[in-house]
Amino acid sequence: MDGFLKWFFVFISEILKGFGYIFGGLWDGLKQIFNIKNYIDIFKAHSVDFKITDWILSILSIIIVAAIFVIIAAILILSFRKYLRFRHSIVSNEDIIEELGTLQRQVLKLTREKDEIMAMKVAQIGIPQSGAFAAAAGLPVSQEGFSEGVSDGAAAEASVQTTNDGIIHTNDIRFSKLIEVDNFYKTYQPPEYDNSIDLAGICEAYRNFACSRMKLYYDIKTIRLFIAGMASTKLIILQGISGTGKTSLPYSFGKFMHKDTTIASVQPSWRDRTELFGYFNEFTKNFNETEVLKRIYSSSYNDDVNFILLDEMNIARVEYYFAEMLSILEMPNADEWKLDLVPNVWSTDPVNLDKGMLKIPQNIWYIGTANNDDSTFAISDKVYDRAQPINLDSKGVAFDAPDTPPMNLSFSHLNELFNEAFKMNPISQDTLRKIQLLDLWVIEKLRVAFGNRIIKQMNLFVPVYVACGGEELDGVDYVLATKIFRKFESLNLAMLRDELKELCTYLQKSFGKNSMKESIAYLERLRKLY
Repeated sequence: MDGFLKWFFVFISEILKGFGYIFGGLWDGLKQIFNIKNYIDIFKAHSVDFKITDWILSILSIIIVAAIFVIIAAILILSFRKYLRFRHSIVSNEDIIEELGTLQRQVLKLTREKDEIMAMKVAQIGIPQSGAFAAAAGLPVSQEGFSEGVSDGAAAEASVQTTNDGIIHTNDIRFSKLIEVDNFYKTYQPPEYDNSIDLAGICEAYRNFACSRMKLYYDIKTIRLFIAGMASTKLIILQGISGTGKTSLPYSFGKFMHKDTTIASVQPSWRDRTELFGYFNEFTKNFNETEVLKRIYSSSYNDDVNFILLDEMNIARVEYYFAEMLSILEMPNADEWKLDLVPNVWSTDPVNLDKGMLKIPQNIWYIGTANNDDSTFAISDKVYDRAQPINLDSKGVAFDAPDTPPMNLSFSHLNELFNEAFKMNPISQDTLRKIQLLDLWVIEKLRVAFGNRIIKQMNLFVPVYVACGGEELDGVDYVLATKIFRKFESLNLAMLRDELKELCTYLQKSFGKNSMKESIAYLERLRKLY
């Protein structure tokens, strides 16, 4: 034991001696740097032989060295002050967070007191309440649907009564706008639809209408992509630079079909579905209806092609306010496309509400416009996979077109044209084989897979694109560029430049030298950016 202690003492002593040398050397170095007396003695010893030039250079050298020391000292002082300010801001933020917590607790306390006061007032004046509102107010609820404490006379005079089938019979109306729709369609006479036109004719007629009647100029390919996108999904995203006609396209298409597009201007504050579809106010017993909800409801009555435009859709997070609709549209059975609006049934509810749920009709599309700048959010893969993006990157070139009037196009006829295109223009087996080989190549080289959803959308998109007058490979090319290769942006592209170049070569060899222009141009742009 004594031998270990002697060794340990010597061992630690040597280590501490090393630290002593470090600090001692640092102190000796600082004394050497700021030994002004030594500098003066050196200057006196050498200045005896100075000439005029030597004196000038010596003085300049002293000034430069002194300036360097002043700059170093200033940097150290500024750094120290910044550190103090940083520490002060951290402490201030902690104080603010603590104060916010205190305020939140006070708000919760005041909210509970407000609810208690409201419950007492409601009990005093004898207002009939539904079970949900009475429970929220803290009142016990009887089986008849009235809060206990209300007199028998008040209950008899109340306008609300719940029957055994769960329907609340009342004279109050909570869906005023939807009731207006019911009343309108009681005497509605559908127009005479033009059911003789084909998809190519629709594209050409709309292009001429937009040019001659609205002075909007669209390339025929853009219109074909738009129609084909309608066949593949209910959500279309128009993206590109400002001023290329993203908002005008669905707006003018609605005018073309005598059915104005419902425009919902997305706001940065949108966080849930209530901003888009409305909500039920438990206190006023009214449903705050939106124009979007009214358009969805009215679409169930007609056979028109209906558009809802989500203008600037990514100024708020799409997956927040549109999440429920994204899930509904994914359901394979269209009979399950239902939006839950209210938890109970009133006798005065609109006709087409089913147990408080609104069925989403098939004849309605959601068109979103998106800009990519500092004021917007990036659209997630979850949204892109369920939508068909269409790039509008250039302004339309003016052209001459014959005066073309609008037309009445029915959803039934358009749907028949889509189904006919699916049968008449399926993707060829040779192209499908090349797509499968491309999928294997991309998985092996870049670890990105196509996915069954995208292949399904491609099998719907391409036949309709061909029926509109386009080429099969052009349709395949567009889906690959906007749905598959767009996913590459999340990869470390700086390390994959060679793979992207190899992919461009593979596309040309597999599909033909003059084909897949959209995909190759996009991949080349990625190579240049990264």
